[in-house]
Amino acid sequence: MAKYILKRILHAIFTLLIVITIVFALLRQMPIEGYFNNIDKLTDAQVHAGLTRLGLTRPLPIQIWNYLVQVFHGDLGVSNKFRDGYSIAKIIAGKAPISIKLGLISLVVSLIVGMSMGIMMARSTRTKWKLWDKFGTVFIVIIQAVPSAVYHLLIQLYGSSLLGVSMLFKEEQPMTWILPIFSLSIGNIAYYAMWLRRYMVDEANKDYIRLARAKGVPSGRISRQHVFRNAVVPLVQYLPNSILLTIVGSLYVESLYSIPGMGGLLVQVIKLQDNTMVLALVLIYSAISVLGLLLGDLAMGLADPRISFVKKEGAR
Repeated sequence: MAKYILKRILHAIFTLLIVITIVFALLRQMPIEGYFNNIDKLTDAQVHAGLTRLGLTRPLPIQIWNYLVQVFHGDLGVSNKFRDGYSIAKIIAGKAPISIKLGLISLVVSLIVGMSMGIMMARSTRTKWKLWDKFGTVFIVIIQAVPSAVYHLLIQLYGSSLLGVSMLFKEEQPMTWILPIFSLSIGNIAYYAMWLRRYMVDEANKDYIRLARAKGVPSGRISRQHVFRNAVVPLVQYLPNSILLTIVGSLYVESLYSIPGMGGLLVQVIKLQDNTMVLALVLIYSAISVLGLLLGDLAMGLADPRISFVKKEGAR
């Protein structure tokens, strides 16, 4: 297990290095205006001096190496346009807590609601009218078919009217947290409900479950101790996807509700062409994504000890 964990960590680091290298190289192809706040007022000599100071006149491999060393020491550089000359790490430190809080709350909500819905849908398939299964299926189809930007707008428009709250986020007003959290959760709710329902139905039709029913084991006990317990194991592998969906959703949702977090910040700095901040934020989001994939793999082994990560002798 320790060997597997070390191997996965090394793979994660290698993946992150590739992402940083590609994004770094692409951003270096962007116009140099993204590195100056007032380039129109600068002479060619001043522009060249500024590029030299930033290390942008050196060969690309050296630039990438210097940036990696800089990041390793905890220095993400300074903003060139968003806040000229201000430390990017300090800017992110002021905005990250609210994004993390919203993201974690939305993940918890999606797990609780999505898994509850999946359980009710799976149980409903054994009833006459299958009402919960039909309701859940319609909900999942709508969420999967309709572009997220559309239902995010509908949630903001009609949700604010229904709750009688502002359409914009206000940190000091807890009621204004509800719609952004629901917007971030709704995609994952449908995702968990769909897959848990599928796995529970598949598990319920296996021979050992039929044998347990034939022996007179109470259905509630079968559902809790066997069907749900075994169905939730493969669902763990979708945890990284939930993290990725939350990250992608936050980019739009935070801008939509004017949330002063990292998602809205990335949109702002892209518009401003603040290349240094764009690179720093992409690095952070990439690290979160890679970490999510790593945790998903490890969580599979923790959820089911029967899973072996060591290749057995004679295996091909």
